[in-house]
Amino acid sequence: MSQPFVFRTIELDGQVLRTAVRPGKDHMPPLLIFNGIGANLELVFPFVQALDPEMEVIVFDAPGVGGSSTPSTPFRFPGLAKLAARMLDYLDYAQVNVIGVSWGGALAQQFAYDYPERCKKLILAATAAGLVMVPGRPHVLWKMASPRRYLQPSHVVKIAPDIYGGAFRRDPNLARSHAAKVRSSGKVGYYWQLFAGLGWTSFHWLHKIRQPTLILAGDDDPIIPLVNMRMIAWRIPNSELHVIDDGHLFLVTRADSVAPIIMRFLAEEKHPAVIRPPASAVIKH
Repeated sequence: MSQPFVFRTIELDGQVLRTAVRPGKDHMPPLLIFNGIGANLELVFPFVQALDPEMEVIVFDAPGVGGSSTPSTPFRFPGLAKLAARMLDYLDYAQVNVIGVSWGGALAQQFAYDYPERCKKLILAATAAGLVMVPGRPHVLWKMASPRRYLQPSHVVKIAPDIYGGAFRRDPNLARSHAAKVRSSGKVGYYWQLFAGLGWTSFHWLHKIRQPTLILAGDDDPIIPLVNMRMIAWRIPNSELHVIDDGHLFLVTRADSVAPIIMRFLAEEKHPAVIRPPASAVIKH
């Protein structure tokens, strides 16, 4: 049986972070989750419950989200990655596996790049490389630019089929269940998260990510078209791509199917890609 979450509120240089840890066993590194834009930590609980109950899981509300304080000035992704590393120090974790979904996938890329010694394996779900990407449809992006869906539960029920796709197109109860778990901290935090990615891209350094990387994409994702995940898989040397028959939030709607894929990936013993010198650089004796 899965252990209950242990909630803690911590303060790092004036920034208050609400964290939750599901205790696990020591035989595997814990899993750190970077959530999507505006999404409080409770929204990933259905996914966490589908994972191996022996795996420790760390999740937190990003600055300006849920129970975390809203900073007076916004963070950029490198600053958020540094804050996450400091959070791990505070919670006494040396190395973790990392999963990032959507906006959190961009932050996961930044964390893996800036702190390679702390990220053993990387999982990217429904995300993109930032500025260098194929955008979703304009009417979908326009709806995503507003935090209204986190402020008015009735609004997310209305627009969920259009912005999330997949199972949300077929089952209106999914949107109502999703809306019931939302804990908004206001508009400013959402806009600060948008600012974090303004002009940001990982495209020019993705090839330097050496961690084994699992890339998960939905084939009916209105926000992140599938071509973006294929591009990331092409750029990261030691990666594999799995396409899920669902929309943007497949980690939740298809948790029972996706969790075994993730657990198999984390259990595999893989080695980072090796860059060998060109033949002309080899010195013969």
